[in-house]
Amino acid sequence: MIKDFILPDIGEGVVECELVEWLVAEGDTVAEDQPVCDVMTDKALVQIPAPFPGVISKLYYAKGEIAKVHEPLYAVEVDAADSEAPVPAASADTAASSSTNTTASADRQVEDFMLPDIGEGIVECELVEWLVAEGDTVVEDQPICDVMTDKALVQIPAMKAGKIVKLHYRKGQLAQVHQPLFAIEVAAESGSAPVAQTAAASAPSGSASAVSQAQTQAQSGSQTAGSSMVPQGKALASPAVRRMARSLDVDIAKVPGSGKNGRVYKEDIERFLKGATPQAQAQPQTLPQGQVQTGTAATANDRVEPIKGVRAVMARMMTESVSSIPHFTYCEELDLTELIALREAMKAKYSNDELKLTMMPFFMKAMSLALTEFPVINSRVNADCTELTYLGRHNIGMAVDSKVGLLVPNVKDVQDKSILDVAAEVTRLTQAARSGRVAPADLKDGSISISNIGALGGTVATPIINKPEVAIVALGKVQTLPRFNAKGKVEARKLMQVSWSGDHRVIDGGTIARFCNLWKQYLEQPQEMLLAMR
Repeated sequence: MIKDFILPDIGEGVVECELVEWLVAEGDTVAEDQPVCDVMTDKALVQIPAPFPGVISKLYYAKGEIAKVHEPLYAVEVDAADSEAPVPAASADTAASSSTNTTASADRQVEDFMLPDIGEGIVECELVEWLVAEGDTVVEDQPICDVMTDKALVQIPAMKAGKIVKLHYRKGQLAQVHQPLFAIEVAAESGSAPVAQTAAASAPSGSASAVSQAQTQAQSGSQTAGSSMVPQGKALASPAVRRMARSLDVDIAKVPGSGKNGRVYKEDIERFLKGATPQAQAQPQTLPQGQVQTGTAATANDRVEPIKGVRAVMARMMTESVSSIPHFTYCEELDLTELIALREAMKAKYSNDELKLTMMPFFMKAMSLALTEFPVINSRVNADCTELTYLGRHNIGMAVDSKVGLLVPNVKDVQDKSILDVAAEVTRLTQAARSGRVAPADLKDGSISISNIGALGGTVATPIINKPEVAIVALGKVQTLPRFNAKGKVEARKLMQVSWSGDHRVIDGGTIARFCNLWKQYLEQPQEMLLAMR
């Protein structure tokens, strides 16, 4: 019988995708789980596998066209017994060759490992790296793969010892929470009988109308599958570009594309609205003798790669912060000569592998003491700016330039910790962030942030507030500069420029200036910080 394959949900909020490449052709025989095509969503490249074996009878989309979720993607001719009838227990050995959820032998069985909850509100994650291959033997708790959520890089361990039979995702694909991640052959539980299971979807048995409907859809899609790359009324473009065209009331089929095979980009739509034509589509012009054309040669080495994972989240959050929060900046100079001398004297005694006594713990503790006097700096405002919540916990975040992008883990309850306690947490979070393995709990519930740009050499910045917080400070590098002392003599001092950004809806310039002056006092005169501690 002929059965339509319905394009399933391939990501939260994704309703359409671009058909990037067919990996099979009409008339090809496919096996269960064999890759059939690659589709591109706004988030990632996803490979669509065959849920059951059969012969491809129709491809409903041409390469480059937009496929709809929950609509037929292709038609496949399958045996009625394979698609409708359950597999009897007597044929378990036969079913084992085509299903990963079957008994491998009398004392071994294949189980699917379901991707567990890996963070509050997380429904999918990107498969960053497989740490094993199919056929590898693994032990309990051995790391299997690294996955990237919107917040952190998470390592998935094996729950049982066994042999990896099937990896359900490729590197770079999006894995769904509560769905099979990999299949593993493990020892059968004692007393359990081998039972073969199939994952193929069932269809109504003996339904002649279903066959008729599939044939009708195949006929209606025949012109689509055999059409050119960009048929009339359509264009080669990503879903994001199509949404842009719809929002601007532009017929995307009329927009000349500058990409390969006429692909339309956002810049092409913008040029179309201005009445210009893309450079790649312009007719070659005869140049005067001796003049060299450089327009297209400059793009020969351009490289395009998708923005995803932590970088995509950062881009979205920074855009939202700038567009919804009225920022203002306040700068100040700190004289850290005394604090640096104190830290140098204490570093040798208290630093070890688990605790690095850097300047950051002092900055955090001084900030927490100042927040006690100015609680509005440690608050958050609701979406329509009608309520202000004063936060009791001083969860101070620190921006870390990790290998997976910008991460902002925070030290919880700084108001209740000593400087050494804060130092131990800073050391732990820094090591975790730089390896990209920060726990989701360490990234949540921050109340204010510190960005240490000085570690890379900067002095002044205009930091972007980490929404829903209301303030952030950027620390510049320490510089040895001449300054006049109380006696009017010039001496070398160790100075740092700091740059504050505040949410002008709830913080005014006077408030952040007074807050910064108190913070500065604690840092410039460490004995004042000592006396203020409770």
